Amino acid sequence: MSELRRVSNGTPWEEAFGYSRAVELPSGLVLVSGCTSTVDGEIVGGGPYEQTVNAFKVAFGALEQLGLGPEHVVRTRLYLTHARDVEEVGRAHKELFDAVRPAASMIIVSGFVDPGLVVEVEVEAFRPGGEHGVTA
Repeated sequence: MSELRRVSNGTPWEEAFGYSRAVELPSGLVLVSGCTSTVDGEIVGGGPYEQTVNAFKVAFGALEQLGLGPEHVVRTRLYLTHARDVEEVGRAHKELFDAVRPAASMIIVSGFVDPGLVVEVEVEAFRPGGEHGVTA
């Protein structure tokens, strides 16, 4: 592989703000932009646990477009608006990644564009061999 691959999930923000949902580098590293529990412009899942699960589903959808899955995730970043939500967000992360055990960070932030959001996630994945279409 000698060029970047970009993935879009068609949100209006990608076009308006000039970004891709995910980018795969020639090395096989895949960077997934911040994902929230927003589907078709609406927040789905009210609490921190549900929002975390739904945000990761958005990230997994981007990975799937590249032929990858949760088992390829090597790093996660979780941004929360409240320290009180650490346990619920952590529980969701453990359920999704207990067998994978990526490097992870949990960061408290002052807020998101939509005040109804309480969590945003970023994912980094790795394609062994750095070849499109080849998975472990």
